[in-house]
Amino acid sequence: MVNSSASLPLSGEAKRVLRELGLTQYETRAYLALLDKGVLTASQVSEYAEVPYSKIYEVLASLEKKGWTKAERGRPSKYYPKSPSEALNAAKLRLEEMTKSWEQAILSELQPLYEKRGIREKPDIWILRGEFSILAKTKETLGKAKKEVMIAAPSLPKTLENTLVSMLTRLQNIGVNVLLMISKEAKDWNLKKTANVADVRVRDQMFGGGVIIDSKEALLFLGEEKPTLVIWSNHLGLVKFARDYFQYLWNSSERV
Repeated sequence: MVNSSASLPLSGEAKRVLRELGLTQYETRAYLALLDKGVLTASQVSEYAEVPYSKIYEVLASLEKKGWTKAERGRPSKYYPKSPSEALNAAKLRLEEMTKSWEQAILSELQPLYEKRGIREKPDIWILRGEFSILAKTKETLGKAKKEVMIAAPSLPKTLENTLVSMLTRLQNIGVNVLLMISKEAKDWNLKKTANVADVRVRDQMFGGGVIIDSKEALLFLGEEKPTLVIWSNHLGLVKFARDYFQYLWNSSERV
């Protein structure tokens, strides 16, 4: 009786990740068989992975295209598994290429259609919850900056801090004026690194924080150590109030 690799132990989380990376059930079984046995012919993969022989060449070709396996052509051909980390890097590259194509289509075709209408949209106020949503909106908002960015950051999760530093470097390179005000309690900030990409000042205390873009949009972080709820708005009155308050605090802050 064949020792099936289709039943190799794999957590539900790992199976979910492989699905999200684009592997079908047959492809997952075939890859696990190769991980278990090392080198196999197509018929052996079919047998060990319990994949129908009529499907096995299609499955192996797909795995090779996606960067999970490699083949040594011959009679018969032999198949090897690539390391999971190498396959993951290949998946990342594919995703980056896909993102670039999405961005090109959206910005070159759809965005002009939106702006062409020439209709002033009514001001919006959104409430964002969860670190992922907050991070995504912060990146989107910073990405639109053309002239000025004001950031008040009493304390931020490390993921958000790293994103800010990366984005601020890009903004500096395109000539955007960046003002960054942090609390003395935010000891985990790398001030030397941050001061290279922004005009940085420090305050004794800050209650809440935010990001203001070109006096047009504002993200307001409530007074939490790790913000889980953020208000975004393009309401001109609210944005002006946030900017004026930031400037008031900035004028009485210490230079770094």
